Amino acid sequence: MTALLDIHLTGADADAALRADARAGLTAAPKYLPPKWFYDARGSVLFEQITELPEYFPTRTERALLERTADAIAITSGADTIVELGSGSSAKTRLLLDAFRRAESLRRYVPQDVSESALREAMAALAADYPGLELHGVVGDFTAHLDRLPSEGHRMVAFLGGTIGNLLPPERAAFLRALRTALRPGEQFLLGTGLVVDPAVLVPAYDDAAGVTAEFNRNVLHVLNRELGADFDVDAFDHEAVWDAGNEWIEMHLVARRAMTVTVAELDLTVQFAAGEEMCTEVSAKFRPSGVRNMLGEAGFRVVGSWADRDERMALTLATAV
Repeated sequence: MTALLDIHLTGADADAALRADARAGLTAAPKYLPPKWFYDARGSVLFEQITELPEYFPTRTERALLERTADAIAITSGADTIVELGSGSSAKTRLLLDAFRRAESLRRYVPQDVSESALREAMAALAADYPGLELHGVVGDFTAHLDRLPSEGHRMVAFLGGTIGNLLPPERAAFLRALRTALRPGEQFLLGTGLVVDPAVLVPAYDDAAGVTAEFNRNVLHVLNRELGADFDVDAFDHEAVWDAGNEWIEMHLVARRAMTVTVAELDLTVQFAAGEEMCTEVSAKFRPSGVRNMLGEAGFRVVGSWADRDERMALTLATAV
């Protein structure tokens, strides 16, 4: 078994990106912050708690869907290398690894994540549980480093969890084009998407009764306070999740309870908030099957398989680069 780790993203890179994103978002009208900054150590723990909440169906629904379809995906794909974008702990990926091993095609797993520590931990666990599997980790950002993915073997790139919905439409199109460019014709892309469902079911998934999602949302302010010397009064912001029917996405906001002035020392920046002002912290787009097919087709992919859960809340789509 071989294990390699490529590092294309360092702590200095992440610090520069946080500074640039914070300056751009806090000086915009309306204000916004990218959702990737939720995920420091505390934010990651909070998100794991969210995935176990009764209201939050996406994670368990996609996992159950993978359990049911992984063998069909493996047989249809025939890839010997699974690449996963935003791999985290690689927990759900084990369902794919097991299925591709049963199909006797699996040789290599390439997890990609922004966190070097998370990758090292996941790879150590995988090395123990999958002897003989080649591991090639990549520390990088899937919006910037797709051209640096290892090119060995016949690859299937997995992008699960509905994460593509966090990208705005122009970002989504750019991501898919870059991914298609990084793949050879005949290689595959497995995409997990949340589907458009009744807002009465969807909104509580992002605004749970226990308030865990609210804490997760406000955590981005703790990150700015710690990393950039900001002085946000974190408790002076309320969490809000709303369904935008026109764009078919959930928006998460932080809403200022009162007028306030915030200083971000490391940016030499002073920011004014009006009472009731909303700052967008996440967009989570939901899709329709026809929209997924069209989106992939425009980027140069041909859909060869698609699966949804019984309630049609989550979908998995397998597409081939043409």
